[in-house]
Amino acid sequence: MITAAMAKFAIEQPASALSPRIVQLATAGLIDTLACALAGQDETVVRLARGFVSPVGGAATAGLWGQPGRFRPGDAAFVNGIAAHALDFDDNMPSLRGHPSTTILPAALAAAQACNASGLEALAAYVVGIEIAGKVGLAMGAGHYLRGFHPTATVGIYGATAAAARLFGLDAAGLAMAWGLAASQAAGLIGNFGTMAKPFHAGHAARCAVDSVLLVRSGMTANPAIFDGPRSVIVTQGGESGDGGLPLSAEGLGQPWEIEAPGLYVKQWPCCYCSHRPIAGLLELVQRHGVEPDEILRVDIGFPPDTDLGLIKSRPTTGLGGKFSVEYTAAALLLDGVVNQASFTEAMLNRPAVQRLMDRCHSHAIEDSRRWSATVGYNVVAIQTPRGRFALRVDSTPGSPECPLSEAELQAKFIDCATPTLGPERAQQVFTIAEQMAGLPSCLELLETLSKQQQ
Repeated sequence: MITAAMAKFAIEQPASALSPRIVQLATAGLIDTLACALAGQDETVVRLARGFVSPVGGAATAGLWGQPGRFRPGDAAFVNGIAAHALDFDDNMPSLRGHPSTTILPAALAAAQACNASGLEALAAYVVGIEIAGKVGLAMGAGHYLRGFHPTATVGIYGATAAAARLFGLDAAGLAMAWGLAASQAAGLIGNFGTMAKPFHAGHAARCAVDSVLLVRSGMTANPAIFDGPRSVIVTQGGESGDGGLPLSAEGLGQPWEIEAPGLYVKQWPCCYCSHRPIAGLLELVQRHGVEPDEILRVDIGFPPDTDLGLIKSRPTTGLGGKFSVEYTAAALLLDGVVNQASFTEAMLNRPAVQRLMDRCHSHAIEDSRRWSATVGYNVVAIQTPRGRFALRVDSTPGSPECPLSEAELQAKFIDCATPTLGPERAQQVFTIAEQMAGLPSCLELLETLSKQQQ
């Protein structure tokens, strides 16, 4: 049975077998995800989530990143998952068709903190979670996304459950049961993009993953073969809309690891990844041709099939909605020269100058026989001016394994994101400890340093 075989791999793969390269990639993913969560602390959705959970005492608890107090592991995963996804600045992965770390890492670290696991065991659980999520994502196929599901949550939950199960000591049969329980809680709709519900998806999935593991450990049962047969979650939620997935199999797990191939796509800008190639292309055109905002007559952005599915807000009315509008991100870039966290506020969105420039920004479909995605594909951008029309095809995705951010850029992103919450000294301290995660005898050194109130 596929479910049993996948569970056996997820539980029994030894942390010591991970290569230095895989550990390095996992450490980079950890640092980037913590950065995004720390940057999101003041977002309304994160404040609401913190107000929805209550501190508890005793053992087997976990903390909120950048905040004081100890909480139920599921509640900690819930808030940290929302925080990591609140700015839409977190990593992406093509096989998942979504954001893997924002769901998997909060569950893994909550479980690791509750169990006082080593840093290497926490990273191994994260790597295994990424692996499971990627393989399930491939089995779901593009049809899952095209039907309106948000795979960050609806697929990521299985990786998060695997990560938590390893750390909480479930055996393979227990993980298989926990997957069955998680499947009945997997939820998330693309129709909610551009609202607080999108980051809620990630936190909800992380919490449900942790709670599913703890409930199974307490004796709750579910279908232990949820990936098998005609009523499997794969058949139920995947494959339609003309683009089915690959057969799900335990063979090939870890060969190579999903965290290495296709790998994690790290974001350079805090908005939907569908906009990143266009942003890069427009920025290059501006720099190459010295384009000034007041000479722009028209902007055209071409999308081949499936590369704009997340861009559901052509005329956003909120800063959050602007993250899912290529018209707004293009106008903001062309007017300001940058796209950053400050770009996505109502004040910035409602500027008359940016509204006028948005009217000149147009997206269109490019005919192509192949289906692409936000992470894997290309775009064509063009700027019309009185001096002529400047055009460019963009084939490289910024932050992808093929076009990665440098170590200096990754560190700069972390320090920039973490400093408002932690202050400059603690931000650097957390970064330094996180870099050494694989060698920590206890993950508490990192996770308790993250808290404003030292434990």
